[in-house]
Amino acid sequence: MTNYNAQLTTSEIAAIWTSYMNDSMNRCILEYFLKDAEDMEIRSLVQQAYDFTNTHVTKLEQLFIKEAFPLPTGFGKEDINLNAPRLYTDAFMLEYIGYLTRVGLLAYSGLTTTSARKDIKTLFKEGIIGVLELYDKATDISMDKGLYVRPPYIPYPMKTDMIVSKKYFSGMNPFSSKRPLNAVEISYLHMNIRTNMIGGKLAISFAQTSAIKKVQGWMLRGRDMTKKHIEIFSKILADNDIQAPLSSDISITDSTIPPFSEKLGMFLFSELCAIGIGNYALAAGASQRNDLVVGYERLSLEVAQYAKDGAEIMIENEWLEQPPGTVDKEKLAKNKTKHN
Repeated sequence: MTNYNAQLTTSEIAAIWTSYMNDSMNRCILEYFLKDAEDMEIRSLVQQAYDFTNTHVTKLEQLFIKEAFPLPTGFGKEDINLNAPRLYTDAFMLEYIGYLTRVGLLAYSGLTTTSARKDIKTLFKEGIIGVLELYDKATDISMDKGLYVRPPYIPYPMKTDMIVSKKYFSGMNPFSSKRPLNAVEISYLHMNIRTNMIGGKLAISFAQTSAIKKVQGWMLRGRDMTKKHIEIFSKILADNDIQAPLSSDISITDSTIPPFSEKLGMFLFSELCAIGIGNYALAAGASQRNDLVVGYERLSLEVAQYAKDGAEIMIENEWLEQPPGTVDKEKLAKNKTKHN
């Protein structure tokens, strides 16, 4: 059987371009973490994460060269300041890598299933294996150090039940009581609180180190938005006598010297917004109380508007790299007519 590599499809181009942008950014972040990590176990995890990410970026670069495809600008040495003082604690590095691996598992799985060429699928399958090893290690270290934020516990059910009334899906009427949350709904509320906690800490770190007023203002808006969303989700849990997850570490030092470029900070937080919207969509789809569904949809719109404002700042400063696209045939035809 002939080992034939066809031309990359649009899905495969999107996969390698997106992966390169995200992984070249993460390589910068992990290199900065590596400079300051003190705890030996956490430092070992950061080193493993950096080595994995660096290897993956190198393989992507080789693929772009092989395909004679322009290498994205992405992120590199110009986007990181290794002379900047420590900004994040070891506990935050551990939490961030745990978050990164959860996102990475979803991303690499999705990129694998949208690719058909064997070399592309192999690249992302290797990514899944590497990220899974990092996730296991990050979780084990968090558990051992008492830093792992456990989801809430509920009593084991005594029997299986069927939904026998449409009232199970209700929740919008303020004059009637809402049914208790089920385990699926609690799980997504917990996940979205944790994600917003990480986002809020990153937002304040970028705000206090940015030299651009517009970026500072946007980041502080993001910090306030994450606080608001955490309060909303926490209240829903509290109304069901369930404790919202708490973070025991403030995670950010008082340094005001930027470790990363403005472009990297804006790109990272824009990516967090996109991931957050995806998380809310998943939570809305899995939730069976209509007040939760409507709430997630409303908050998604808020995040989307915030992300749009951020994209405009990036465009104004020429920080937003354009993904590969097709040719505008109508524009091409009109230009040809003009030349003739």
